Amino acid sequence: MSLTIWIIILALLIAVAIYLWRLKRFSEGESSYDTGQAILDFARAFPNEAIRSLHMTADGNAVFVRLHDNKAGFMRNMGKHNACMMLNPERITVEHLESGDGFVVTFMDTPKYSGAYRFKTVGEAAEVSLWLLGSYLEAADAEPDQPKEADSSSSPSSAT
Repeated sequence: MSLTIWIIILALLIAVAIYLWRLKRFSEGESSYDTGQAILDFARAFPNEAIRSLHMTADGNAVFVRLHDNKAGFMRNMGKHNACMMLNPERITVEHLESGDGFVVTFMDTPKYSGAYRFKTVGEAAEVSLWLLGSYLEAADAEPDQPKEADSSSSPSSAT
């Protein structure tokens, strides 16, 4: 083989190596997900919802979003895209982790997103769990109250 063919083969191998190296470096940098990008992605999925606050998990793969009307949202990093959803407080269960820096969420409608979520600080985990609890309490308050029977024995007396 001539020298020219060997130079072309070597140049092609170098080009492929550089491409694979940059591709690997790009995917490593992708793990540090940006909160600004999370805001944009959630706003694109739910354009009529105003974001009040958000907290990202310690590994950056999930974001819990608090909305203006005390509803909660959830985003899961799925590689090249994000799965965004509004949380229905009646369709999730939350249990604390022993370490205190996270909790286990069970999504009844979408069990593939269920799992343990850890945060950078215990305070962040507590705040997000309060969001979820607040969403749950607001949903319970929105349900119409059952009519109570007028029973004189169950009403408190005002006599002293």
